[in-house]
Amino acid sequence: MKTMTLCMPRLLSRFARDKRGVSAVEFAFLAPLMIAMYLGVVEISDGVAADRKVTLTAGALANLTAQSQTLLTADMTNIFTASTAIIKPYSVGNLTATVSCLKIDNSGKVTVAWSATSGGTARTAGSGATIPAALAIPSTSLVWSEVTYAYTPIIGYTITGTLNLTDQMFMSPRQTPPVYNGVSCT
Repeated sequence: MKTMTLCMPRLLSRFARDKRGVSAVEFAFLAPLMIAMYLGVVEISDGVAADRKVTLTAGALANLTAQSQTLLTADMTNIFTASTAIIKPYSVGNLTATVSCLKIDNSGKVTVAWSATSGGTARTAGSGATIPAALAIPSTSLVWSEVTYAYTPIIGYTITGTLNLTDQMFMSPRQTPPVYNGVSCT
């Protein structure tokens, strides 16, 4: 027993000077933090990419509609198909898109002339709409697109759940306000 007590300080001293496992211990401490940071950056960049695609989809939907003069249901289906293809590689099934033509009367009152949707609910014709004051120019029309995407993060879905990414776009008709299925926007 006495020998062990005398050897113990020497053993502890030798153990304290031994540096062979320091890198492995430091790596064991830092690896989980580094992996979590990497996965977080991947999640954030994927979410930003999805949000950007929502914005591009809203812009394309408003732009394609604003370029048209006369639209039928088949034309609107083609516009929705073309603009919602932008969301790929994300699921189109999680996307709702609505385009409406807004009529602004002489007093600046804004009403919906017509509305069409893909995967959502169209606005009611004749209902009011709230737009930025700078866009409420009397005796004009606007094309208004609204896009919503139900984004589910790849890894962090247990923390955040599904996030609704939305964007809207207002555009002036290029030549004349579009007529949809015989309903004028003037």
